[in-house]
Amino acid sequence: MRVVVQRSLLSSVSVEEKLISKIPFGLVLLVGFTDGDTLEDIDYMVRKITNLRIFNDEEGIMNKSILDVGGSILSISQFTLYADTKKGNRPSYMKAMKGEDAKILYDKFNQELNKLVETKTGIFGADMQVNILNDGPVTILLDTKSDY
Repeated sequence: MRVVVQRSLLSSVSVEEKLISKIPFGLVLLVGFTDGDTLEDIDYMVRKITNLRIFNDEEGIMNKSILDVGGSILSISQFTLYADTKKGNRPSYMKAMKGEDAKILYDKFNQELNKLVETKTGIFGADMQVNILNDGPVTILLDTKSDY
């Protein structure tokens, strides 16, 4: 499971020019799954994301989590996080989990996040337009199969 975490001042997602979700501030998550991902990966990622200390404290030091600052989460499904670009110029997405299976894990991930932090989503599998006002900018890559 891979998640790109971006600290955001304002973000939204639209489909066919219709606003689907919007958050005032918090985190934008670009979320991808690969074969072998499990509920344990989801539990790990939820704990890691909600406890990441990437928001500034009173002294301007990144020392607070989304739980501390009361922000929201905008979670966007992103199979392209598993693009393989080693051969040629056209990415292969063979490492991305098949849609039906990924949707089950994606929905579970968002349900678990929403228990702790208000979590909004786009539409799984849709052609989405995501607007992110990245704060900092702060962008962190998390991967349950790697030591980033």
